[in-house]
Amino acid sequence: MKKVTIQIVTYNSEKDIIKCINSINQQTYRNIEVIVIDNNSTDKTVELLLNKYSNITLIINNKNLGFCKGHNIGFREGKGDYVIILNPDVILDKHFVEQVVKAMEGNPDVGLISGKILRMKQNFITTNIIDSTGIVMARNRRAYDRGQGEEDKGQYDEKNIIFGVCGAAAVYRRKMLEDVKIDNEYFDENFFAYKEDVDLSWRAKLFGWKCLYVPSAVAYHKRGWKESSRKEIPLFLRIHSIKNRYLTIIKNDNIISYLKDLPFILAFDIGIFVYCLFKEPKTLKYILCTIKLLPDTIKKRKQIKIKTKRLKELKNF
Repeated sequence: MKKVTIQIVTYNSEKDIIKCINSINQQTYRNIEVIVIDNNSTDKTVELLLNKYSNITLIINNKNLGFCKGHNIGFREGKGDYVIILNPDVILDKHFVEQVVKAMEGNPDVGLISGKILRMKQNFITTNIIDSTGIVMARNRRAYDRGQGEEDKGQYDEKNIIFGVCGAAAVYRRKMLEDVKIDNEYFDENFFAYKEDVDLSWRAKLFGWKCLYVPSAVAYHKRGWKESSRKEIPLFLRIHSIKNRYLTIIKNDNIISYLKDLPFILAFDIGIFVYCLFKEPKTLKYILCTIKLLPDTIKKRKQIKIKTKRLKELKNF
């Protein structure tokens, strides 16, 4: 029986983490290790974990290292053949792990899996409103969650190959993670948070790995930011979200494809700039942040190119 690592990055997650871990402990698949990486919570998250669970590995950081670096610590610590990353506000159906392991075992060319993620209210009441059935990439390079906000009427009940997986509940093959890491980073730590799931999904695709949607693997997600005003999201996270769009494109996009879709991309980027200029001028800092990280991002792009070229040469050998 293959080992599965489930890892969670927490930051003031006392309201959610217990139900999340309880759902892991109720899985029908039993060979699971749980790693929680806490980013210096100031609430009772750590206290609750220490007092309630003896079957988890708890890593406590002395500052908020971000979603990306936090999970990278987990990736290096874990021993599982498959890795599931969860947001602390996610609850898994009891068959979730069993279903994704079965799908991985039957598809050796699949490196990433998305289950059917449904919305959950703040009081943990589950709904049949879709949160994500995988990530779609539009021609304007806007990545979005397929089906988000739709009522689940069975319209996404077929297994199929998709672009990418939502980081709220993503399943990765360990071999894929080791293949695609750059500078010993699985998630790009320049991202801090937001769109790191898009970046990793895109990179995996470049390396020849497929991403599979498995509707029988069901999870429920509260997704608090989406249900509240955008202004309630901390400014620095809004800046990261926009900045990371450009880092993702610079690292992974094909020049010919980019030029072909340039009218769509420019229209979207102009819209972002105008919105920020008139509605959220402080978020214009994303421009300086992107420029600052440009040399390192170009360096990573070159490494991706080199590694993917080597892989193609090996396949043709």
